[in-house]
Amino acid sequence: MSQQPSILIVDDESGILDTLRILLRKEGFEVTTAQGGKAGLEQIRSGNHDIVLTDVRMPQVSGLDILQAAKEQDAVTPVILMTAQASLQTAVAAVNAGAFYYIQKPFSNDELLAILRRACEFRQIRVENRLLKQDIRKRGERQSVSRPIGKSRRFMDVLRLGELVAPTDSTVLIQGESGTGKEVLARYIHNLSIRTDGPFLSINCGALPENLLESELFGHVKGSFTGAVRDKQGLFAAARGGTFFMDEVGEMPPSLQIKLLRVLQEREVIPVGATEAIPVDVRIVAATNRDLEEEVRRGHFRSDLFYRLNVIAVELPALRERRDDLVLLIDAFMQDMASDRGDSPRALSSEALDAVMVYDWPGNVRELQNALEHAVVLSKGDIIEPSALPDRITRRRKEPLVAERSSPNPSLDIIERAYIMWVLQSEGGNKTRAAEVLGIDPSTLYRKLSRYEEQITNV
Repeated sequence: MSQQPSILIVDDESGILDTLRILLRKEGFEVTTAQGGKAGLEQIRSGNHDIVLTDVRMPQVSGLDILQAAKEQDAVTPVILMTAQASLQTAVAAVNAGAFYYIQKPFSNDELLAILRRACEFRQIRVENRLLKQDIRKRGERQSVSRPIGKSRRFMDVLRLGELVAPTDSTVLIQGESGTGKEVLARYIHNLSIRTDGPFLSINCGALPENLLESELFGHVKGSFTGAVRDKQGLFAAARGGTFFMDEVGEMPPSLQIKLLRVLQEREVIPVGATEAIPVDVRIVAATNRDLEEEVRRGHFRSDLFYRLNVIAVELPALRERRDDLVLLIDAFMQDMASDRGDSPRALSSEALDAVMVYDWPGNVRELQNALEHAVVLSKGDIIEPSALPDRITRRRKEPLVAERSSPNPSLDIIERAYIMWVLQSEGGNKTRAAEVLGIDPSTLYRKLSRYEEQITNV
């Protein structure tokens, strides 16, 4: 829709046409008038109009005929019918035929202008949705519903849970280390949901300062702060009808946690500097690499917000916990890079593959992708040797978490660590079952294992 919304007014009375033309031009509309239904049909066929305002009772060609022609020309055009002789039967017929509104003469200027503003917003939303659907079709079915790569049991459990909750509108909280693919999973859930034709918007809550993050999330009105030279729509409003992915939600400052809680409870936002709330229709998928339960205990994260976010909890395993997926991921990344370059995929030598398989991948899938790109750039042939891989992968000395020989007087920490690792090994590496045997929460076990890794890395 153009900056000046265009409106076609159709009526058989010239006085009404003149009055409405003067009124609406003052209000910023680009006005075209047609006296009578026949002239109205000619105007509809000769040009596009954002809105059509037409009388119902006209000789030869009625307002319902105008409505039908406008819808055939462009299905998203709002058509407003006006009549001095309103009847329930006519109103029902108008609505069933697709009229945006049915207004009875005489009406006030304010009443008409309010209806026209809503019609402008309605058309803009319909046009944006149509463009989005066209874009999705262009990208193709494979991209829009492509399944994240992996076959390991833990990863397949995650995908099945995502597929189960996707058709619902429930809030999802994805937890996992940095680089595990939380946004990839969020997009997968969105693509399988009833909101797939709506937008998928995302923001990293830890990447922006508090004042800028507030404006990005909720929007602001002109003059609300220095530099606010115009109204700005927030991401919650922009994601209407779709999914809003909030990455690193655990980094959100306390003042904004309260506002996010309001969004989840009331389904509305108040832009910065505004006094009226705006309703939002959006599904929220949040993600964090922090242990939010621990953050709640420390007083760094609101408990009521945590429970609102943690409706459906999904935990993405680290790459070192799904080594069965390494070969699949390597193959997929190599295929993608070959497609971008326009040549055949490279392959890892057996020595390079061994190095990749034993490395712990603290940066997870993202680190793997970057390492392979590094190797492809530095490799001269079709086979990638270990020398092309980053040094940290080929030179890292793998240390056992528990030394073969214990100290003469082991500390309580060493004994605890040895026992935890023994239970974990006994349960085949399954952390959930190990936590049950140990009698601790799985998140506590993950924190302890992470601390053991840090102790070894710093040695």
